[in-house]
Amino acid sequence: MDIRLVRIDDRLIHGQVATVWTKAMKVNRILVVSDDVAYDAMRKAMLIQASPPEVKVNVITVAKMIEIYFDDRFDDSFRAMLLFTRPQDVVTVVKHGVVLDSVNIGGMSFSSGKKMITNAVAVDSDDIDAFNYLDSQGIALEIRKVVADSQVNLMELLKKKAR
Repeated sequence: MDIRLVRIDDRLIHGQVATVWTKAMKVNRILVVSDDVAYDAMRKAMLIQASPPEVKVNVITVAKMIEIYFDDRFDDSFRAMLLFTRPQDVVTVVKHGVVLDSVNIGGMSFSSGKKMITNAVAVDSDDIDAFNYLDSQGIALEIRKVVADSQVNLMELLKKKAR
């Protein structure tokens, strides 16, 4: 499997992902990796309909992502963008052997107990723990909403703003 982009964005497939990120990364497959979304038939159907026509979308569980990563049928012709809603799921796949070089953080919505660190990213202590783990594994963590934005190093920003 040729993983071209790993992105955390709780909006999942939206205009920027469907039109700009897919073209910039030259992907032919979007894998939405989320247990919650995989078991929500309506949300799953909406995400599949929101995808560009030339890109196939699958909504799968975290366990399924781990399983297919090791399946030889998904070779380098399978050029994938992985979309996650939360960093804890990224940690799970990494702990089970999925090799990632970098993670793009596009949007994590504010909710009770979270702190805004940019205008699009809010984190709580569980998120910070997950990002610290990913960083400790040598995975680059960058915040960038759109392709044209400058990359912001998440870990440097967390040191300044989150604690």
